[in-house]
Amino acid sequence: MTSIGTKLFTWLNGEPVGSDGQGNKYFRDKRGPLTRKDSLRRERRWVVYVGEVEASRVPPDWHAWLHHTTDVPPPEGGPPRRSWMKEHQPNQTGTGLAYRPPGHTLEGARRDRATGDYEAWSPE
Repeated sequence: MTSIGTKLFTWLNGEPVGSDGQGNKYFRDKRGPLTRKDSLRRERRWVVYVGEVEASRVPPDWHAWLHHTTDVPPPEGGPPRRSWMKEHQPNQTGTGLAYRPPGHTLEGARRDRATGDYEAWSPE
C-alpha cells in the first residue's frame, strides 16, 4: 500500500509520465530539473505501486527510465516484443513459486546420486 505521505507528495509535486502493464504509475517532478545543465543533480523520478511495494515489479524498460539510463519514457504498451521474449516476472524468492533445486529441504531433501563422471580433488 502506498502511504498517505507518498500520495500527498505525488499530488503536490508529481507530473504523470505513464504506467506499466501491472498498473504501477510513474511520475517526474513537475517543476522539472531544479539545477543548471552542468550540475550533477538530476530530475526526480518515482513510481507509485499498485498493491505490494516491491522493486522487482518494475519492468526493465521503466527501470531504465527511473535510473536515468534513458531520458525518454517507454512507449504506451511497452517496447515492441519479439517472439522469443518472455514477460517480466517479479522476484519469486520467499514465495511458493520460488525455484528450489532437487535436494532442497522443501523439495523432499533427496537428490539423484552422483554419477561416475565426478572425481574428487585431493591435494598431492
